Amino acid sequence: MRMDNESTVSEFILLGLPIRADDQVVYSALILAMYLTTVLGNLLIILLIRLNSHLHTPMYFFLSHLALTDISFSSVTVPKMLVNMLTHSQSIPYAGCVSQVYFFTAFASIDSFLLTSMAYDRYVAICHPLHYTIIMNLSLCILLVVISWALSLVNALVHTLLLSRAMRMDNESTVSEFILLGLPIRAEDQGLYSALFLAMYLTTVLGNLLIILLIRLDSHLHTPMYFFLSHLAFTDISFSSVASPKMVMNMLTKSQSISYAGCITQVYFFSFFADLESFLLTSMAYDRYVAICHPLHYSKIMSEKLCILLVVVSWALSNANSLVHTLLLAQLSYLRGNIVPHYFCDLSTLLKLSSSDTTINELVILVLGNVIITLPFICIVVSYGLIGVTILKTPTIKGICKAFSTCGSHLCVVSLYYGAIIGLYCVPSSNNTNDKVAIVAVIYAAVTPMLNPFIYSLRNQDMKGALRNILSQRIFS
Repeated sequence: MRMDNESTVSEFILLGLPIRADDQVVYSALILAMYLTTVLGNLLIILLIRLNSHLHTPMYFFLSHLALTDISFSSVTVPKMLVNMLTHSQSIPYAGCVSQVYFFTAFASIDSFLLTSMAYDRYVAICHPLHYTIIMNLSLCILLVVISWALSLVNALVHTLLLSRAMRMDNESTVSEFILLGLPIRAEDQGLYSALFLAMYLTTVLGNLLIILLIRLDSHLHTPMYFFLSHLAFTDISFSSVASPKMVMNMLTKSQSISYAGCITQVYFFSFFADLESFLLTSMAYDRYVAICHPLHYSKIMSEKLCILLVVVSWALSNANSLVHTLLLAQLSYLRGNIVPHYFCDLSTLLKLSSSDTTINELVILVLGNVIITLPFICIVVSYGLIGVTILKTPTIKGICKAFSTCGSHLCVVSLYYGAIIGLYCVPSSNNTNDKVAIVAVIYAAVTPMLNPFIYSLRNQDMKGALRNILSQRIFS
């Protein structure tokens, strides 16, 4: 969180490669040719793997992701270097420099993890050829890629936050920690509420883990809807883990402080998993729309590739949005104080505490908020509108009951999640106090993830059937 421009730099100077000035054009042409070869060559690999069914194997699955990573990795620095060489400009803004560090670290880490996954694939193929298809199944391949992305993004985020912290001014002029006031609860009731929130958190984790386990173990649940549901369950666990454990610990220890790094990390992951939940709910709404409005083409439209693509795009957009907010937040200074009237580090609350100009931050929140929250919500509403039109064309009791059983659980989850957000941010209120903001945040960040497993298990015959099958198999064993 930087101080004002009198005491810190706003840009950096890149000296570039040790090339004489009169050779710049020749070398820039050479490097441009290398970059275009990298992009086109790797795009050709991805295209061939996508179009040729004989290449739909684990090795080529990893290779396609490696090709995408190589394109991204080379795009982090090479275009900027070429622009600098051709324009004879060596400057790069602060935000651009920090972004380069983040993406360079992230894609370098992903490259390393993917090469490791490919080495494991070759080991299984050569050392255990008879069990290759069983061991290297699609679920394991997807899991290895998702873990590679997750670990790489976390590693890059840690380095970026530490770099931003190192670029800050000394501690005499900025805060090193924040004070979380928490929920409006009396001191004598802290113990009771801490037990309540701990029980809610454990219920969230265990309930969503049960959903993931049932979907993994029951082959009848290996469908697009439950594929998205398993990712939603994982997101709910992660979403509730961002703030709830810290809140419970603060209640039990009577400590309200959170470190600078911990606060910024909370902002990043809270925004990330909130966005991811929004995208996953939208993907599930599209799945329900196709199932009801185009049932004969459902298996063709909702193919495995499309489902994976929707999840990957959801993760990528959520990460990009969270990263933008975090990097912009990391440039602000905090001379007005460090008292946060919330139970976690909320982005909008931190902006109010900043003594810097937050116009850009607020503009980005407005623009990206419409893209990440409003647009998916509109897509969900349109999907259910088309579902309603399809049902009303042939209004039968059986059709209505089938549609409600298909969409009821998802509609309940969407209503809970977006209802709290709309009530807080979209409905004008004269008493939109800090206490109200904190309480509503508990609803969509702690209560909704806890209720999701109950909604999907109590209202879903497939989930209850899968649970009965698993229990009967274990008892019989």
